[in-house]
Amino acid sequence: MAMASHHLAQPPTRAALSSRPTYPLSSHHHSSRLQLPLVSGARRSRLSPAVATSPVAAPAMDAVADWGLTTLEEADPEVYDLVEREKRRQRAGVELIASENFTSLAVMEALGSPLTNKYSEGMPGSRYYGGNEVIDEVEELCRARALAAFHLDPEAWGVNVQPYSGSPANFAAYTGLLQPHERIMGLDLPSGGHLTHGYYTAGGKKISATSIYFESLPYKVSSETGYVDYDKLEEKAMDFRPKLIICGGSAYPRDWDYARFRAIADKCGAMLLCDMAHISGLVAAQEAANPFQYSDVVTTTTHKSLRGPRSGMIFYRKGPKPPKKGQPEGALYDYEDRINFAVFPSLQGGPHNHQIAALAVGLKQTMSPGFKSYIKQVKANAVALGNHLMSKGYKLVTDGTENHLVLWDLRPLGLTGNKVEKVCDLCSITLNKNAVFGDSSAMSPGGVRIGTPAMTSRGLVEEDFVQIAEFLHQAVTICLDVQKERGKLLKYFNEGLENNKDIEDLRAEVEKFATSFEMPGFRVSDMKYKD
Repeated sequence: MAMASHHLAQPPTRAALSSRPTYPLSSHHHSSRLQLPLVSGARRSRLSPAVATSPVAAPAMDAVADWGLTTLEEADPEVYDLVEREKRRQRAGVELIASENFTSLAVMEALGSPLTNKYSEGMPGSRYYGGNEVIDEVEELCRARALAAFHLDPEAWGVNVQPYSGSPANFAAYTGLLQPHERIMGLDLPSGGHLTHGYYTAGGKKISATSIYFESLPYKVSSETGYVDYDKLEEKAMDFRPKLIICGGSAYPRDWDYARFRAIADKCGAMLLCDMAHISGLVAAQEAANPFQYSDVVTTTTHKSLRGPRSGMIFYRKGPKPPKKGQPEGALYDYEDRINFAVFPSLQGGPHNHQIAALAVGLKQTMSPGFKSYIKQVKANAVALGNHLMSKGYKLVTDGTENHLVLWDLRPLGLTGNKVEKVCDLCSITLNKNAVFGDSSAMSPGGVRIGTPAMTSRGLVEEDFVQIAEFLHQAVTICLDVQKERGKLLKYFNEGLENNKDIEDLRAEVEKFATSFEMPGFRVSDMKYKD
């Protein structure tokens, strides 16, 4: 209410203030009153001269139709444009990053569903919030499909589908299985391992949280063959006595001897965890050795060769343990409660229910007959790509591949992975620099990693990957020419890439090739940028 001007000039006296009514501290304690005098409007105005002296109407809420039912294009043209530009990049490029894939439109629809609105901390049937009847069904369906997709007996295996991605899944598994600073062994990063397997630098700097909270000792590949050196692994394990051995990697082109891992783990008294993130699609399609036969726990991402949404899973043994000397009769695995508790409440909050639903969709697609054929083609394409590169005299780690990727050693050419990655990017070919055995720095590695899942999802077959190998050969030739002219220093090398006609010609050729194939996940006819 507006005040008269003389009120502003004449504040109330102390006596007037003290005569104002008071309010009890609590309605249950009438005998004890907190003496809080009310301050008049005039007094408030004197203390805060910026207070408006005339009423101002508060803005009305936006109508639901205005804020909640507009399209992205209408609501945020900037973000919409960025999405459309990324669509164009994906369609016009050759995607060779081994950890990437193109997921389906159905998976994307689930990711963009109203399931994102619901909080559901806890497990199905035991939530911290109400209203989870449908969400429980979604998660139970996803868990059932996960076990079915990997051909597992629900009496012997369980699965947690709540991890947000692969790295959180790994850390949750470690947290559930280990006490802080217990010992682990994983494949060294320059040997093709993963950061979350306990990596630290040659100087002892701990890079991964795994190496910060647990004591890790890496095992390595043979410097001569590029294969895991199982004999040295066993020797190290017997000396180090880890509580957990991790098998699996992110840049290892060969299959794994899980039986040998199991024998080593049993010999030194360790649990065995397989991180099958890269090859989970191959495992589901039964086109790779089966880690479940020998592992205690298996973790995975779901967006690589499995071709689902970005998410993670942890599989764990349950039920009776096999008889073992010194073990009580009828002993049971106790991984289920430990891992579930590690995921929530130890490390995560509410699950991403839209993500879990999208994973359920992806797992259903994984169990189709066409998915097995897809994985067979992924492997065949990797072999075709690798063979063509080797036919030109290039060096591949392990001289080939048995899975979805090849690791190209560029050191015999005098090139680094950084330079080849940069030139390929400019030519609309996406791959990644990668350490190879013997590298001292992961930031300036001697190789590149090349994968076939994404482009195989677009329908490419062996002859198409031979053409891609030709593109890669041309890109490396450009690198060598620029380095010869400008020198090895990266600054001058990059200057040689500007307005480079060879790069422009190769990019045009690559984009013409890439746009001739179908694109999963979105319709080209709906794209803003089609050319």
